[in-house]
Amino acid sequence: MGKVVLVTGVARQLAGRFVRRVQREPEVGRVIAVDAVPPEHDLGDAEFVRADIRQPMIGKILAQHSVDTVVHLDVSGTALGAGGRTQAKETNVIGTMQLLGACQKAPTVRRLVVKSTTSVYGSAPRDAAVFTETTPVKSLPSGGFAKDAVEVEGYVRGFARRRPDVAVAVLRFANILGPRADTPLAEYFDLPILPTVFGYDPRLQFVHEDDVEGVLLVATLEARRGTLNSGTFNIAGDGVLLLSQTARRLGKPTVPVFLPAVTWVGQMLRTAGVTDFSREQIRLLTHGRVVDTRQMRETLGYRPAYSTDETFCDFARSRGPGLLPPDRMARAVDRLAGVLPAAVREAGGADARDGAGAVRS
Repeated sequence: MGKVVLVTGVARQLAGRFVRRVQREPEVGRVIAVDAVPPEHDLGDAEFVRADIRQPMIGKILAQHSVDTVVHLDVSGTALGAGGRTQAKETNVIGTMQLLGACQKAPTVRRLVVKSTTSVYGSAPRDAAVFTETTPVKSLPSGGFAKDAVEVEGYVRGFARRRPDVAVAVLRFANILGPRADTPLAEYFDLPILPTVFGYDPRLQFVHEDDVEGVLLVATLEARRGTLNSGTFNIAGDGVLLLSQTARRLGKPTVPVFLPAVTWVGQMLRTAGVTDFSREQIRLLTHGRVVDTRQMRETLGYRPAYSTDETFCDFARSRGPGLLPPDRMARAVDRLAGVLPAAVREAGGADARDGAGAVRS
């Protein structure tokens, strides 16, 4: 008999693709797909069970199917349907508590994989240049999905202490992109004009949706020789991109907005239903975030097929040309780079003749 794998959150595209992928593995006997909402996509030969992980029924499902591996993917920044932020938080936090309580009572469970996010590190001006899995966080997220993820990881650590016989893997994913990505950041990049924070050009990291499936598979199955697939791991493609570089590659103009007005712009976009421009996303687009992935490569033994650059290029190709052709936009930026220094020097000379206060302004 092969593994019996239970996957939560299968109504989402990413979880659905993982369900179809993991059932092809020879060591997997059955896949139990769970969600409160029936999926619109195909789940292959997986057995779908309609259940809300916030309810005690999840414990009966674990016992009935003798589940030995749980892959918890129902941790997300957005809710399916019209539930909004309140439902998303309840599913993330209360749903995880209920699921972990059921796993604790299920003697057959031997492995737990939890989807998390690098948002747990926050985004602040005095943050470390590169976060490792053990970097102390100076400013914990105060709300939104990032705070949910911090709470979820806290509950998972408590579960690991109570059930030391269960191998636990927490995967902190960077921003997920790809041709089929439906994340808040993908919605932001789909805007015809990108609002940015005046004076900031943050560093960003991405992970390709195909690599998300790949690393989940590595964490779910038995560890390969010389690797260990339990612990906490940062998951991201190699390298970084500046926000200005992403705009040029998309061929989209940017509109710099002064920091105090960015929150108002985000509220306006949310009200219009254009994109979920949350506070945590605003902080990311202000200060950026970069994580170290050495443990992913050396301990977990997974090497992403796509770098951050390649991930974004694949995403950009799937979106088609923007308002401005990238090559023309690059030439315009190069011309501005040559003109602006001379203009600044000229203005600086004029200001110096007017006094030191003018130079500072």
